[in-house]
Amino acid sequence: MIGVGVYTRKQASSVDGFVLGGRAVGPWLTAFAFGTSYFSAVVFVGYAGQFGWKYGLSSAWIGIGNAVIGSLLAWLILGRRTKLMTQHIESRTMPDFFGTRFGDQGLRVTASVIAFVFLIPYTAGVYKGISTLFEMGFGIPYEYCVIIMAALTAVYVILGGYKATAMNDFIQGVIMLFGIVAVIAAVLAAQGGLSEAVNKLAALPGDGGEQGVFASWFGPDPWGLLGVVILTSLGTMGLPQMVGKFYSITDEAAIKRGTIISTIFAFIVAGGCYFLGGFGRLYDPVVAADGKIAFDSIVPAMLTTLPDVLIALVVLLVLSASMSTLASLVLTSSSTMTLDLIYRDKKSLPGEVEEGTIDDIVSEKIERRKVVIMRVLIMFFIAISLLIALNPPTFIAQLMGISWGALAGAFLAPFMLGLYWRGVTRISVWACFVWGVGLTVVNMLLGNPINPINCGAIAMLGGFPVVWITSLLTPKLPKQMVSKIFECYDK
Repeated sequence: MIGVGVYTRKQASSVDGFVLGGRAVGPWLTAFAFGTSYFSAVVFVGYAGQFGWKYGLSSAWIGIGNAVIGSLLAWLILGRRTKLMTQHIESRTMPDFFGTRFGDQGLRVTASVIAFVFLIPYTAGVYKGISTLFEMGFGIPYEYCVIIMAALTAVYVILGGYKATAMNDFIQGVIMLFGIVAVIAAVLAAQGGLSEAVNKLAALPGDGGEQGVFASWFGPDPWGLLGVVILTSLGTMGLPQMVGKFYSITDEAAIKRGTIISTIFAFIVAGGCYFLGGFGRLYDPVVAADGKIAFDSIVPAMLTTLPDVLIALVVLLVLSASMSTLASLVLTSSSTMTLDLIYRDKKSLPGEVEEGTIDDIVSEKIERRKVVIMRVLIMFFIAISLLIALNPPTFIAQLMGISWGALAGAFLAPFMLGLYWRGVTRISVWACFVWGVGLTVVNMLLGNPINPINCGAIAMLGGFPVVWITSLLTPKLPKQMVSKIFECYDK
């Protein structure tokens, strides 16, 4: 990993090189970067364990939803338009997109603060997922492993930026593909094969005493299952670290290939994780001190029965998945803070002449300074997430619900509609920011009367009517400005 960072360091000397890989990253690297940023220890340990226990084999629908909605539809709906528009308006981050697309630097600053604050609980969830596996695999305090992992991630991201992250994501993605297939085969073999394992699961009574629900098509709670599918699938289209992958891909032909690669990757990894978690009830659960089942320990408990070689593979699998996600999160946070809060360039729309253009040498110095600040902020963000990781709160799934709900609730609707609809207004974007963050934070302060996962799903879906209705009732953006932005699709 460090070798990849050293190899790509020359391409990370400019802001575009450091943040976007020079907008010339190929389909394989981009597709694997998308997939490995999507699936981490949060999915393998937290979600697969918790939802496999709750819904049985029907939790595999979550993985299918992740592949079809979170990967295939995300690439089809967002890929081409994101690439063309962000390149046209010279946007490097999602907050930068909001500021330039809607002509309001206040949106840019607010979006960068939302992104920075709500990526932290996501990072804490990634660390927490690793902790239980390290304790199982090595029998040593996970603090040491987490610190080493954070240091390794920091080194290769600081050295090589996005290109190093994408290349390492590809290597880590290959490990994830082989790892998940091997682990599923071993767990099923230990239960006497697939049909025997399903029969054992069907024989278990549900929490209400009903028979066969954990081996049924839609499980004991279809509506709860649907909420999880929406949160984990639709959310990718509104997360800055996911959408940023489309900024950097080379061209439209690469987007088509990347769509196929990313979808297959998601089917194997996400589908495999949730399918594996569906057999969690065949193993004795770990009960916490308060008498409740420790959901984050379900998958590790399943894996302790495996041979040492496979346990090593699992630790490597989860480490790979988590480091790739962590690298994506810290790079997104540091670039957002630097470009959208500290150095907010006065931007002109395509076709406009900038007044008072500064000398090229001064401009180059400023570019280098931005890269230095981003590298410092990467260390700062990793330090904050480490502090949270050493005292991790609540279950992983709840951490993810809070993070994804606020981010995608605020960003998904205005970003997606802003790529397609000329009628989106500035005030409607503000309204959606208030809606997504407000609903998530108020629900959290009230003690989560709505389950954080369902709350996140409501925040995402509710953003669309908020943006649509508010846009119909509020002043439109100048036609000339909107026409200049949308002319990128005419080429």
